[in-house]
Amino acid sequence: YRFALSTVRVHKAASAIKFGKMWEAGWDIRRAWILLKDNKKAFPRFIPDDLMYGTLQTMIGTIPKGYKWLASVLGMRGSVTEGLKTVHAFVNSSDPSAKILANEAHFIYPYLLFYMDNKKDEALAFIQQKKLDLVNNHLHGWMAANLSLNNKQSPFTQQIVQNRNHSNEYLDIPIWDFEMGFVKMYQLKPEEAIPYFERFLQKFKGNFYVKDVYDKIRLCYYLQGNTTAAEKARQLVLSKGNTDSDADKKAMKDAKANYWPNLLLLRARLLSDGGYHREALALLHGKAETDFDKEEDKLEYVYRAARIYDDLGRENDAINAYLAAIRLGEFRKEYYAARAAVQLAQIYEAKGQKSLAIQYYQRCLDMGDHEYKNSLDQRAKSGILRCKGE
Repeated sequence: YRFALSTVRVHKAASAIKFGKMWEAGWDIRRAWILLKDNKKAFPRFIPDDLMYGTLQTMIGTIPKGYKWLASVLGMRGSVTEGLKTVHAFVNSSDPSAKILANEAHFIYPYLLFYMDNKKDEALAFIQQKKLDLVNNHLHGWMAANLSLNNKQSPFTQQIVQNRNHSNEYLDIPIWDFEMGFVKMYQLKPEEAIPYFERFLQKFKGNFYVKDVYDKIRLCYYLQGNTTAAEKARQLVLSKGNTDSDADKKAMKDAKANYWPNLLLLRARLLSDGGYHREALALLHGKAETDFDKEEDKLEYVYRAARIYDDLGRENDAINAYLAAIRLGEFRKEYYAARAAVQLAQIYEAKGQKSLAIQYYQRCLDMGDHEYKNSLDQRAKSGILRCKGE
């Protein structure tokens, strides 16, 4: 009974977060937390508690700075290390009740590995090892497509979306169009991306990511040189959706500022985000920081070069370019310097240089108000906790 109630509370909290109702979400998470703790005391051998309890432990341990007050007020303390251990044990449990919840566990665990433990390759390897049905199980299919896209493996995302079971027995959810819009954009095929983004907006009934998608339509038209349609899309960014997510906040900021990115850097960014690193590097070949007039373009150039070098395994080049991005952007509103600090920290963490890693994770946390602050702070906090073994 307590387990069922706690699960409902967690899902209710997730919905509240999506609609910006943080206080309501906090209370639901607290109620779920208490229900699970009480149930574990009353029935210590009831394994299903561990899946949700471990997940909450992990997430509470990495609450962004902007919402730490909520966890403090509600009396919740988490631990990334302990939470991941708990969920990992559940995933590998031979207990019959764990098998019943395998679908949920196989959905949750890769996300925790990917975002909380920064083990992206391990998360995607888990999907392959478990031989998850990405064709008929749309929950697992979407999870794999989404993680692959965020790991710069857009061709695999495209394969999953196109090969899924298209039977009318499945709900026609707009998220598939959302993913494919990005796939086509990363391939520098804006004419193919726009219809996917428009279908997403037609089907989607919520308000989050709406500004972000209109912004992507704006950039697609901009890539095509259609300034009239691009401006129309910019106006829709201003009037539609909300700014609850970091992506929507950035879309709104750019639209308000009437910001139009450097086309060369935009193309390089999209190719890089899609996993086409060599093509992205070829676009930037022969360029230098001094070739750009605007300060934000100089900053983006060194950051973009750093990410491409990083993805190509050119570690020393990446480190030098990340340091340049921090130097140029530490006190600016763009996210590049903060993300550069996180990427540097991850390089040092992977090399076992934990003190240096913590130094750069903290550097990210110390940076003032900038784009994607909540999500980047969460990554930095997760990294510090991992390095400290907490």
